[in-house]
Amino acid sequence: MESLRNLYKIGVGPSSSHTYGPKLAAERIKSLYPNASKIVVTLYGSLALTGKGHLTDYIIQQTLAPIECIFKFKADALPYHPNGMMFAVYEEEKKIDEVTAYSVGGGKIEMPGVENETNQEVYPQKNMTEIIQYIEDHNISFYDYILEFEDEEIEIYLYHVLEAMFQCVEDGLHTQGTIPGRLQLKRVAKMMHAQALNTKKESERERLLVSSYAYAVSEENACGHTIVTAPTCGASGVIPAVLYYCYKQLHMEKKDLVKALGVGGLFGNVIKKNATISGADGGCLAEIGSACAMAAALYAWLLELNNSAIEYAAEMGMEHNLGLTCDPVGGYVQIPCIERNGFAALRAMDAAVYSKQLGYIRKNKISFDAVVKVMYETGKDLNSAYKETSLGGLASNFEFGEEDE
Repeated sequence: MESLRNLYKIGVGPSSSHTYGPKLAAERIKSLYPNASKIVVTLYGSLALTGKGHLTDYIIQQTLAPIECIFKFKADALPYHPNGMMFAVYEEEKKIDEVTAYSVGGGKIEMPGVENETNQEVYPQKNMTEIIQYIEDHNISFYDYILEFEDEEIEIYLYHVLEAMFQCVEDGLHTQGTIPGRLQLKRVAKMMHAQALNTKKESERERLLVSSYAYAVSEENACGHTIVTAPTCGASGVIPAVLYYCYKQLHMEKKDLVKALGVGGLFGNVIKKNATISGADGGCLAEIGSACAMAAALYAWLLELNNSAIEYAAEMGMEHNLGLTCDPVGGYVQIPCIERNGFAALRAMDAAVYSKQLGYIRKNKISFDAVVKVMYETGKDLNSAYKETSLGGLASNFEFGEEDE
């Protein structure tokens, strides 16, 4: 498996596969063809169907500037992955090359036939069963395992990631207004946070606080601001919400939160390696489901649960998101995405608490690796209308009114 650096990436929203990935592909094309005078970009599948709402064409055009950029949109997906792009490169009206790129989720791109930047696999284990076997054989923790295989700078990098997450929460909590796009969706994180602080019932207040943190990040993402892929932009509010709650309300130290962030990343790495974190490939269970599993694992770590209970929490976080559709209204990462981040953060914490209670009563019979396999199979079986195409579900049953124009 690859370094956690390739999972947690600090970048801009609103979509890791539709914004972040295409930006990287465009940068690669621009560096390969510095003398290009014109580039015709054909977007396929999910990129064609929801690219406008996700700012795909905008970010590519901005990245390729001042090169002339022409776009074509084809709803049919290329065989390898739903997020396909083809760059036809011209020099003085003569086409000199044609390059295909795929944005496969989490901001990662693959360009067949083009030498990509090396994504070195630093972890020899391939799944969670192997990881747990290794750490128990060597009598080490999940975090010790990370330190053993990553380079010496990984802890510093995770600190940067944590600070970027917290900054995003705080930016979102201090911002009002309307999110860009036809939906004209009002930002509510600041108001929700204020309501939480004024709520007398403790249980309601705590859940509203967690939700407000998730909303804050998700609203920042929807506005195209700086976030951390965790594991994607669309699901970027879940993990920061749990960590920020632990910091502000539970008064946990950042050094412990950094370790938890790493532990959650291991579970995300297993998903990325053995399934998918792309909504266009596996539905929202690949994004929100993955983030929920990761957050459940890191919260279970902070609750000082044993390895089996941490795995159980992550398994529940994924299991109870199986079948989750990705049907963004208008192609924007707003409805149901923002609200869904709040729900997933709460569900992740609930999964860890369930595991704390149930994990010592009976052994969980479903392994994390098993539920990852099921997630991948379920995502593949989902109709393409429910995989980031806006052709089905909520997206197809929403009618824009005059106030949305």
